[in-house]
Parts: sequence; structure tokens; C-alpha cells
Amino acid sequence: MYYFLQKFHSGWAYLALLLLLIAVVNAIIGLTSKKEFTAKDRKIALFALIGTHTQLLIGIILYFVSPLGKAAFGQMSNAELRLTSLEHPLINLIAIVLITIGWSKHKKLINSEAKFKTFAIYYGLGLLLILSRIPWNLWF
Repeated sequence: MYYFLQKFHSGWAYLALLLLLIAVVNAIIGLTSKKEFTAKDRKIALFALIGTHTQLLIGIILYFVSPLGKAAFGQMSNAELRLTSLEHPLINLIAIVLITIGWSKHKKLINSEAKFKTFAIYYGLGLLLILSRIPWNLWF
């Protein structure tokens, strides 16, 4: 089960990152071109939200069945174990909270520019945090 979950978590990460990148780029383009916020823009952001939340759920399950997760939690002197047992889950959780806040904030806004700006900031920060804590040596 661990091997399957690890591969699924890594594979789904490509999709989640792609969706998040598309949402950020779409928000920046919408903001700079001053276009109207449409249902298509909302769906792009929603798919990114769903993709990252799915990744979080897979990651939480993997964390508790992985030998690099909970079992290695106390070994902070080893950089690789610290990354997989503490930094990766914590920073990615913070990133997904930011993405969720961005989604929630956009629903209260009326102005298209404000909606695009909210997505660009919150989803962009989430994307940067996620990219900063990917265990690249385990990914490729």
C-alpha cells in the first residue's frame, strides 16, 4: 500500500501543480488585461483548489503509512528526514490553507480585478510554498 500511495502522491502532484500554475497564470493574465471574471476563470481556480486538496488528503494518508513520515518525526538533525517528516507536510499545509483562503475571499468580491488579484496573490503564494518544499531527490 505504501508504494502505491507514494507513486500516486507523486503522480497527482504533477496534476495539482499544473492546475495551480494554470490558475495563477490565468489570474495574472486576467489582472493585467483587465478582463471580466467569468465562469471559466472560476472553474480554473476551483479545479486548482480541488487538485491541491486531493493532494493533501493523499499526503496525509501517506504520512501515516510512510517510514519517512511520522516514524522519523523526532530526527531533526537529518535534513532529508526533517524535510519529509516536518517541513514538507507543514509548509504544504500552510500553502493549501492560503489557497483555500484565496478561494473563500474571492466569493465575497464583486470586482473582477479584485478577484483576479486575490487568486494571483493567494494561489501564487501557495504555489511558491509548495515548490519550495518538494523533496526533489525523491521525486525524480
